[in-house]
Amino acid sequence: MRLLSFSLLLVPPALAATAGSFEVVGNTLVSAMMMFMGNNHKVYIIDKAEGNEAKLIRAQCKGNRDIDTHESTVMDIATNTFCSSGYHVPNGSFVTFGGNGAAGPGASEGSEVTPGAFFATWDQTYQDFDGGQSIRVLNPCTSDDDFTSPAVSVRRRWYSTAESLGDGTIVLIGGFQNGGYILRNVPNNNPHDGAELTYEFYPSNGQTPQEVNFLVKTSGLNAYPLTWLMSSGKMFMQANLSSTLWDYKDNTETALPDMPNGVVRVYPASAATAMLPMTPANNYSQTIIFCGGSDMPEPAWGNFTYPFINTWEYPASKDCQRITPEPADGSSPQYIQDDDMPQGRTMGQFIILPDGKLLVVNGGLNGTAGFSDKGTLLTSQNPFGESFASGPVGTPAIYDPEAPAGSRWSSAGLSTSNIARLYHSSAILLPDASVFIAGSNPNLDVNISDSVPYPTEYRAEKFYPPYFSSSTRPVPSGVPSKLTYGGDPFDITIPASSYSGSGNAAANSTIVSVVRTGWTTHAMNMGQRYMQLRNTYTVNKDGSIVLHVAQMEPNPNLFQPGPALLFVVVNGIPSNGTYVIIGSGAVEAQPTAAAAQLPANILSDANGSASGSSTGNGNGDSPSTSSGTSHIALIAGIAGGVGVLALLAVGVGICLARRRRARIRAGIAASKAAQTAAVATPYQKVPSVNNSQVFMNQDHNDERPWSKPEDNAWNSSTQSFDAYHDMMAPHASAHYTDAPAGNYDYQHHQQGHYDYQQQPHY
Repeated sequence: MRLLSFSLLLVPPALAATAGSFEVVGNTLVSAMMMFMGNNHKVYIIDKAEGNEAKLIRAQCKGNRDIDTHESTVMDIATNTFCSSGYHVPNGSFVTFGGNGAAGPGASEGSEVTPGAFFATWDQTYQDFDGGQSIRVLNPCTSDDDFTSPAVSVRRRWYSTAESLGDGTIVLIGGFQNGGYILRNVPNNNPHDGAELTYEFYPSNGQTPQEVNFLVKTSGLNAYPLTWLMSSGKMFMQANLSSTLWDYKDNTETALPDMPNGVVRVYPASAATAMLPMTPANNYSQTIIFCGGSDMPEPAWGNFTYPFINTWEYPASKDCQRITPEPADGSSPQYIQDDDMPQGRTMGQFIILPDGKLLVVNGGLNGTAGFSDKGTLLTSQNPFGESFASGPVGTPAIYDPEAPAGSRWSSAGLSTSNIARLYHSSAILLPDASVFIAGSNPNLDVNISDSVPYPTEYRAEKFYPPYFSSSTRPVPSGVPSKLTYGGDPFDITIPASSYSGSGNAAANSTIVSVVRTGWTTHAMNMGQRYMQLRNTYTVNKDGSIVLHVAQMEPNPNLFQPGPALLFVVVNGIPSNGTYVIIGSGAVEAQPTAAAAQLPANILSDANGSASGSSTGNGNGDSPSTSSGTSHIALIAGIAGGVGVLALLAVGVGICLARRRRARIRAGIAASKAAQTAAVATPYQKVPSVNNSQVFMNQDHNDERPWSKPEDNAWNSSTQSFDAYHDMMAPHASAHYTDAPAGNYDYQHHQQGHYDYQQQPHY
């Protein structure tokens, strides 16, 4: 197999790309289901085990550290990473958790199934192992990068969420043991069916996983539960229509208001979500925003096998809500209606930009995430192939959280990409302050045929936000490589050549922002956060500006330890980001110190010496193929063997070392027994109850009924089910008008009642 080498070059400080435009920057070799940025020079792309065009060479690959030649290397991932979760650890390494059983071509079950198990342990064709309990650690740019670790979690987790604590410990929350479109039968009499409703820690503290009542309550619509660590150390969680503050220490919850307007935000509704920037102006308040998703009525969500309506005809929501779970004034948290998005979106993704604005990209006008070759309960003939969504949204939009209500959204001057980015697409902020966009594969396996509406997408793009209209970028010096929680401030110098006009005005406009780009999949960036550091300034007579900058706020819960990018933003124009490590670099109680007292501002009548524009408001009208100043070269790494497996594409001069195949098999074989033994209650085959009782299946297609016996999981004679049913009724503004109340056989076949959003064929 040939290895593809292409590199990402940062935009030179004095050379601007076309603001508001897209640029096709290369081929990812693998479909970009998951993605994270390892450091200033590498973007890692991970896919599940499927038929990607890149194949692993059995010969030993040499690790490459040469970021000047930007060589690309295939990396081996031995276990199936399908719909994993991931996060960073304090030293800058990244960990990917869980996944699915071994898979073969067409998303079929792998060739080897352990008797009594409900998942395959190995597939001969794709040569992938079961990944349900796998823990895979990658240390960017070292000789011991290893995505083949035999380490396992205590429980199987597929569609789980990872969230870090203030000491750097990662909490693994929820997920599936096995499942389908959504995790429920109809009627939903067993919240444990196929579900993993517990939490555990990485690194493990030896605690037996405990059940989270919130996950029981939100049964059916709690895949990839949405979580954010709060300043108190508690965790805000949202799933189905419910919200809570969860204390992981004693596993207690404080119920918060339900999501307004009946809009589901978690997968497969897949809204754009983010914590808004924490700044001195808002006293580092933690506010969460939710935009888009779906207000489909409760019965329409269907069951394990498929939705009960033709989702691709049902418009996605444009509704936006904010909530501050821990108000500083002690008031009761409430959802606040925010400005609607310009268009409804499912699978839209928020990227926090260095200037504190939020960019939303990707997604569809109609439907939900997910795919199937079964269609829906209404029809087996899906006009959009296997996709549950339609109408790709190619025009980004920018949200300004500081703008007055009614004027926070804008798409003015932003180009439209002609590349569909639907299910299994991803996006991430790059150090040059552009946004890298890749992926989209709403198909059971790789399908690049022109005959399918939305084929597997390998083209990668960069989007250049409006600040790329400036011909001058700040070039700060003195930026540290490590930040602490409180303690002595530091100075950053901005030369006069980095701006034009009044030095006092430039200094007053300057902010220092720390952005964590996160680990991205399924329209989420796990760990994404933004903090503006406090600063004062001195304007020198030569026009240079010295910023006196405080360290991180002395509360690690606000911004957990680990890697991030530090940007200096002058007149709205960001510098290239500097890779920094926040905290001690270890999983431990982070050292803190008092916040420093900063010196007073010192003004001068000096001016900057930059020529041309040094403010960023440009418009972009170039096509997605426009040339630019930045070129991406990705590196593909493969999971599995000689087949085309869960590949890891590594971009931007990657340095990866692939382990010998014999070592992989030996290590994984040693862990297979542990994985099998750790399954607490294996599923058993049971007969179908009735035509509407459709059970889960490993590959979303298998028609064999599977279910966990209720007597092993839930005592229905002593427990009330009222606790876990989110009551979802059609909102008054919902587009769908003929949802049958209580008719779970869903025998209506009326169509044409949706405000269907049409978009040109991609």
